[in-house]
Amino acid sequence: MKLKLIYSRENLGKPVLSDVISKTNLPINILEAKITLNTGEMLIDVPAIGEKLKEVSNLFQKAGLIVKEITRTIEIDREKCISCGACVSPCPVRAITQDFNWDVDFDEQKCVGCGICVDACPVRAIRML
Repeated sequence: MKLKLIYSRENLGKPVLSDVISKTNLPINILEAKITLNTGEMLIDVPAIGEKLKEVSNLFQKAGLIVKEITRTIEIDREKCISCGACVSPCPVRAITQDFNWDVDFDEQKCVGCGICVDACPVRAIRML
């Protein structure tokens, strides 16, 4: 499950992520991070579901972070999509591919929500959620 963590200035310098990894023994992957002097946002992939995911989320919240579950990142309008493939090569994580019929396929699990595909689409068939 993907989670978006929002850090305030007060908890930016604290090892919150490493503490949660130590407490849960989960290999949490950082997909994207944007940190400034005053705030921070991090998109992470947590390999857990159910109670374990709830435990991870609660630990982040207890540390003062805002936690949002990310279930979907983009949407492809199949009516608009012309399967040109302009969105395929710029995708940094290969979440968008073309099958043998040249139809565009999207793997939600791989997507990090960077939005590069949105800008690449000439017919604006892709939008961020």
